Amino acid sequence: MKNESRSRVRTVLDRLQRLNASEDWADDLNPAQRSALGYLVRANRFSRSPSQVADYLCTTRGTASQTLKALEKKGLIERSAPDDDKRTISYDVTQAGFDAADRVDSLDEALERLDIENAVRLEETLSELIRIQLAARGFRSFGLCKTCKYHRPEKSGLYCTLLQVDLSPEQAGQLCHEHSAA
Repeated sequence: MKNESRSRVRTVLDRLQRLNASEDWADDLNPAQRSALGYLVRANRFSRSPSQVADYLCTTRGTASQTLKALEKKGLIERSAPDDDKRTISYDVTQAGFDAADRVDSLDEALERLDIENAVRLEETLSELIRIQLAARGFRSFGLCKTCKYHRPEKSGLYCTLLQVDLSPEQAGQLCHEHSAA
């Protein structure tokens, strides 16, 4: 790609990000809180700890922790800890959180107007750009369970061979911090 083309792509992405972020301030959530909530809505039950939220958002553990505390205070998420290990913290999205995450903004509306071929091409191109940038920075990729090399369809249902747990069809479409490309 020519340098001029890269510059135009960068300008377009920057403009799109700024347009989207300006709407993220439109209600009671700031952009970091909206991103964290969006992640938690899509994350599987094994990927909802503060450190995993920080990894996904490419931020510090402290920043992620403050963001999660704000979401909890607003009643959008609830903290949970397994009975056998109180040191392990995870977060579940409340109904109010799901409702807040379902907010439709102008980017959602614009994406709906794209024809399916352009939408698929755009998703593939942006996903490749993210993979390249994450790899260059040494960050985890995350990914959907169903696209992971550990995901197996079994006679009894779906199964994760890494974590050795059964998965529901809904969980197969969720983000996982343990994801490894097939």
